[in-house]
Amino acid sequence: MSAVSPRLKTDCRYDLVSLGEIMLRLDPGEGRVRTARMFQVWEGGGEYNVARGLRRCFGLRTAIVTAFADNEVGRLLEDLVLQGGVDTSFITWIPYDGIGQTVRNGLNFTERGFGVRGAVGTSDRGHTAAGQLKPDDVDWDHLFGTLGVRWLHTGGIYAALSETAAQTVEAAMMAARRYGTIVSYDLNYRPSLWKAVGGQDRAREVNRRLARLVDVMIGNEEDFTACLGFAVPDTDIHSGSLDAGKFKTMIEAVVDQYPNFKVVATTLRGVRSATVNDWGAVAWAAGEFAEATDRPGLEILDRVGGGDSFASGLIYGLLERDGDLALAVEYGAAHGALAMTTPGDTSMVGVAEVEALMRGTGARVQR
Repeated sequence: MSAVSPRLKTDCRYDLVSLGEIMLRLDPGEGRVRTARMFQVWEGGGEYNVARGLRRCFGLRTAIVTAFADNEVGRLLEDLVLQGGVDTSFITWIPYDGIGQTVRNGLNFTERGFGVRGAVGTSDRGHTAAGQLKPDDVDWDHLFGTLGVRWLHTGGIYAALSETAAQTVEAAMMAARRYGTIVSYDLNYRPSLWKAVGGQDRAREVNRRLARLVDVMIGNEEDFTACLGFAVPDTDIHSGSLDAGKFKTMIEAVVDQYPNFKVVATTLRGVRSATVNDWGAVAWAAGEFAEATDRPGLEILDRVGGGDSFASGLIYGLLERDGDLALAVEYGAAHGALAMTTPGDTSMVGVAEVEALMRGTGARVQR
């Protein structure tokens, strides 16, 4: 039995559209931001990373709804998105004021971490173009009705940026549901984003409202606790480990309160160090659980975007593999694991590599 019922591919221009902010990531490589003399740039954003992964790894038709300030940084971001193959037709360009006082493009300085030194992210995203996007700035009926979209993905990072961003998320979700588009949402709790606007109380207020419009809910144990108020029983969310059985108990409480959820999924991450994590995933649908292959001691180069790559693999499985939950969670976990072996926010692998890892293929040289 399929966990979801997507629209027919032939009736839709896009398999998935993401709504969210794309930032310019400045990466000091193996060094520290505070002592860097050179940065490599990538594009990245929690919601966008899912669209890019589905396009570049899995070959699906994807687009991004976002906004950029119309300056050289915005055009650099556009170029990076184009390289990723994601349709840019729904990017809103906002005139630049010359100094960024009224509109800017977001920056994200990210250290990968190593060993006992954890990854560190420092974002600079006040007054960004995407955060100022309003519900009426996008013709949702044209997108979901005339063009057709099988799946909408958005999340709590974008909803946290501003009052209008949360309203835009709500408008997009409501329109998607009118046309039978599946809606997924990644809670992605970031304390720094909610700090100045009411903290965890505000995060719960916004996310609980939006959760009523979600078909597929994604998040880790901290996300469900901070955003929706569900605690994993007898678990310290900061301990660096998570018991799958305890998380299943929490999911049962979640779906009892949110009967609209068709699928609930999470990654299971145990942090031994910045470069060695235990990695797994579990998902629920229609009263049944599916757990991915456990990968203890997974070696990591860059953990940023691992959860987003899990989401894109999960969505691929649900869309293209007959909604098979067990298979979908395996696609997600394998894609997330591979994405964390390369730098940047998004994966650099192909579907054949994901499926090889799912089959248990080792890391011997291929030649």
